[in-house]
Amino acid sequence: QVQLVESGGGLVQAGGSLRLSCAASARAFGSSGMGWFRQAPGKEREFVAAISLTGSYYSSTTQGRFTVSSDNTKNTVYLQMNSLKPEDTTVYYCAAAPGAFTNENYCSAGTYVYWGQGTQVTVSS
Repeated sequence: QVQLVESGGGLVQAGGSLRLSCAASARAFGSSGMGWFRQAPGKEREFVAAISLTGSYYSSTTQGRFTVSSDNTKNTVYLQMNSLKPEDTTVYYCAAAPGAFTNENYCSAGTYVYWGQGTQVTVSS
């Protein structure tokens, strides 16, 4: 069974930090790449960060503030979010890409097959 479970969301003041966790089943964690996306109501799913054996990747809006990492002993991927802004407020999703994961497709939601249920992050001003 493929399962991704996010946790760590919550309410934080602007400038604060949160760490999201994504606990993955073994099958999901063995994917080519693991990613974080976020989606506000009425908007498309937005790429946040991703990690694979070849490196980590970030969007222009999160580069320098967010850090993606993984713990292979726990089958868990993390998203450390620092210097949070009110515009970071939304639901964050963890995703796994079992197929091809390249420099051209890592930021596309269509690359990812398995998705978690999401965790809400709210940043107050």
